[in-house]
Amino acid sequence: MTIFSVQSTIFSRASVVLLSSNGFKRFSFASSFSSSAVYSPPLPKMKKRRYPIVSAVDIGGVTISRNDLVRDDDPTNNVPDSIFSKLGMQLHRRDKHPIGILKNAIYNYFDSNYSKKFEKFDDLSPIVTTKQNFDDVLVPADHVSRSLNDTYYVDSQTVLRCHTSAHQAELLRKGHSRFLVTGDVYRRDSIDSTHYPVFHQMEGFCVFSPEDWNESGKDSTLYAAEDLKKCLEGLARHLFGSVEMRWVDTYFPFTNPSFELEIYFKEDWLEVLGCGVTEQVILKQSGLENNVAWAFGLGLERLAMVLFDIPDIRFFWTSDERFTSQFGKGELGVKFKPYSKYPPCYKDISFWISDSFTENNFCEVVRGIAGDLVEELKLIDQFTNKKGMTSHCYRIVFRSMERSLTDEEVNDLQSKVRDEVQKKLNVELR
Repeated sequence: MTIFSVQSTIFSRASVVLLSSNGFKRFSFASSFSSSAVYSPPLPKMKKRRYPIVSAVDIGGVTISRNDLVRDDDPTNNVPDSIFSKLGMQLHRRDKHPIGILKNAIYNYFDSNYSKKFEKFDDLSPIVTTKQNFDDVLVPADHVSRSLNDTYYVDSQTVLRCHTSAHQAELLRKGHSRFLVTGDVYRRDSIDSTHYPVFHQMEGFCVFSPEDWNESGKDSTLYAAEDLKKCLEGLARHLFGSVEMRWVDTYFPFTNPSFELEIYFKEDWLEVLGCGVTEQVILKQSGLENNVAWAFGLGLERLAMVLFDIPDIRFFWTSDERFTSQFGKGELGVKFKPYSKYPPCYKDISFWISDSFTENNFCEVVRGIAGDLVEELKLIDQFTNKKGMTSHCYRIVFRSMERSLTDEEVNDLQSKVRDEVQKKLNVELR
């Protein structure tokens, strides 16, 4: 990632640049929220306290200005500095990082078994349209993922991608039929050891022609499903060794039938990925009405935490050499050796909530103040009084992965949390 100290003017106030493998795309900002989105009250803008204010980042050779992603003049914009600071870091492109090591191991599996038939894309822009992120993959108009509570909106028609599937339709229209897409994805989420608002996904996609299944004598959907399962069972063995597996029927809006692959690992069933046979309407929209396809998606952090024995998702973002020096290029499954675990600091906060209160908004407030010093946020008590007012009590766990926090430091963070929660979330402290 390249960080620039001067403001970039590559974005105009009237348009935003979307990066693609072939250059720029432009579209105008919309003045109202998309009719296909579900409205949820945006989190009011906060002062950015703990994150260095960088003016621009470079992704794929294109400069992205902070002022075009963190905007105070658009009521639908809910991208904080804490999220902007992660753009361009691209952990999946670092060969000595657990995320990059895992990505390359998956690449090696496909290269070895499919003679490099799968094209690889790992530098596509995370800034996409709502059409790419939702409509093109058949996410229902009333689906919760479209809300401001779950997704980071740049404006009413532009988001930080929630999944790498956002590039699926564009790649199909450009004639790509077998590909792997890897990248950072963004979702407003809870605070604990396995959830983080930025993580990494890989999507695989494979298109078949009538000649493929006609030669097999099988129905097209059955042919694609069997090929998919054979491919992914091989991938699971490549990553985890000889393990017991099972397929679970499930639902995704963009595949039918849909499955989850689980493996029996360390005396428990672990979900590895979701997948299925692509809905025909997606193929028809890309001019492939006579074809059939399969797709899968997996979270790299989820698997890396298991393969490398990494106990907290925040470790992936640390620059502490005690962490980074433990991993090397091509060393899949090297077990993380914990260094000193510093003591946690517990703070409780109670307040009467309003009708507009959401826990994701609360998590954004806490993250905006404490950053990666917050380890967990958990609802520990709630009740409704005779007047119909509802109280929530949350326990916040502060803990640094690199040093001991002082009482003064934690008390200051808690004081700022209390002030911001009352001001920004329309709640009444107890």
